[in-house]
Order: sequence, then C-alpha cells, then structure tokens
Amino acid sequence: MSGAHRSPYHGFSVEFAQHRPYVAGDDIRHLDWKVYGRSDKLHLKQYQQETNLDLMVMVDCSGSMNYGSRSFESASGMGKTRSLDGRDYWSKYDHATAVGAALAYMALHQGDRTGVVVFADDVKAMLKRSSAMNSWRQIVGALSTQPVDKPTNLARVIDQTLGKLNNRCLIALVSDLFIDPEEFRSACARIRHKRHDLLVFQMIDQRERAFDMRDVAPFQGLEGEEKIKVDPRAIRAAYQEVFNKHLDTIGRITRSFNFDYQLVNTHDWLGPPMAAFLAKRNAQIKRRKFG
Repeated sequence: MSGAHRSPYHGFSVEFAQHRPYVAGDDIRHLDWKVYGRSDKLHLKQYQQETNLDLMVMVDCSGSMNYGSRSFESASGMGKTRSLDGRDYWSKYDHATAVGAALAYMALHQGDRTGVVVFADDVKAMLKRSSAMNSWRQIVGALSTQPVDKPTNLARVIDQTLGKLNNRCLIALVSDLFIDPEEFRSACARIRHKRHDLLVFQMIDQRERAFDMRDVAPFQGLEGEEKIKVDPRAIRAAYQEVFNKHLDTIGRITRSFNFDYQLVNTHDWLGPPMAAFLAKRNAQIKRRKFG
C-alpha cells in the first residue's frame, strides 16, 4: 500500500521538500535563483515524489474452492440463510471474493490502479487496472458471477496474466493452492523474474484441516476426481500430516522468493487476519525504509 504515502526517494515532482547544494553535473533547470541572489551559493530545489501502486487481484474459482462447512447465515453477517445460488454453506470462494474485494477497495481508496483476474484452468474474467472508484462495482460483479467448477491450471493462468502486465505490479493471489508445490514454485519464479511483488492468501476450510468427520462415507473430489469410500477415523492422522505438510511447503516456497504469505481460515472473520497481515507488511516496509 503505497499510493497515498511518501516515497523514500526524492525527485523533481509537484510538492517542494527541501534545498540541497549544487553538485557539478546536476540539472541547472532546478537551481533556485532566489537563494543564489541572497546567499551567492547555488542550491537545487528538491521535491517529494509520491509512488503509485498497481494491484492485480487474482482469485481462484476452481472446483475445490466450492467447498465449505460453515453456515452461510453465520458467515454473511446479514441474516441471510442462503446464498443467491441456493447454497446454505459459506464456501472458500465466498471467503476469497471477500478478501479480493477488500484489497481492491483499500487500493482504490488510495487512488491506486486496481484490476482483477478470476481463474481456474485458464483466465475466466479479467478487468483491466483502473483507479476510478466506480470500478469497484465492476470488480465485485466479476467476482460474484463466475461458476466454481473447473480444474486448476496455475501455470497457464500466470503466463496469461503476466502477458497482460507491462509494468511492475503487486499481485495478490487468493487461492486454496491445492496444486503440486513444484507448479507453485515455478509460478513464483516467473513472477519474480518479471520483477513483480506477490501476496499469497491461502484459503482453507476449518474442516479440511481438522478432518473431524466420523462416519464411513463416499468422498469425491470437486475437480473431476473419482469417488472413494473412506473411514475418516482410520486415516485422520495420516491425512492431517500430509495436509499440514502441504501448507508448510506452500508457505516456505512463498517466503523463499521474499513474497508474503498469509493462511486464511474461512471460519474466521475477515477483519483480524487482514489487519494482522497488513500490520506485518507495514512493519516490513518500515524496516526496509529505515533499516
């Protein structure tokens, strides 16, 4: 978040900051002749330079994002018992769209250009970056109208998205990242190679992690996998070990590229994890700026 904040760099912009002594080789167009007339010394005018931020929010609408175990009524906070499409559960995609919309809203309020990509096996919707506040309605519309039923192909989507970005951006990736970690590592490498910054919000449902089901039942993947009859109690320990290892691997890969990572549980309210994440990122920016 930098659009409304001072840059650590000085340039020749709109708002005056200070004078500094002239050094051979400086552009004489910025000499302050009034100061020279009073002091007989050459000084340059220096100005504050504000930075602009381009934010691209990428939200995963693949089939696995349609899972949810939290009631829609408890999650929506608006007294609604069902979603517009008739679901009585709050899905990972619902939570992801809330995160994406919140990030876009904050960026637009700073006057920063913001765009959105909704993706699964390829880009399903893309809104070009704009700093107009009314573009937030278009962003919310794009997030709320996509079917959530396709497999994931992050490698293809990253290539499609990077091909549309002609300047450095902050990319916010909101996904459960149920993909091969090496595919994710390759995507991070391409983002780093293009000199973009990345925020990763990994969505999980509380029941996915706890795996606290008790009855033997058929389990079926949401991206075309076969149905399998499973006794949850018999495999819970092994399942949790594999699941937590995957989360740790995704977090470790993200941080290895000096990108930011935040695990988000759909059973938590949106405010606390977002506030904690932004506080952490602000502290990191201050450390980089002031050492």
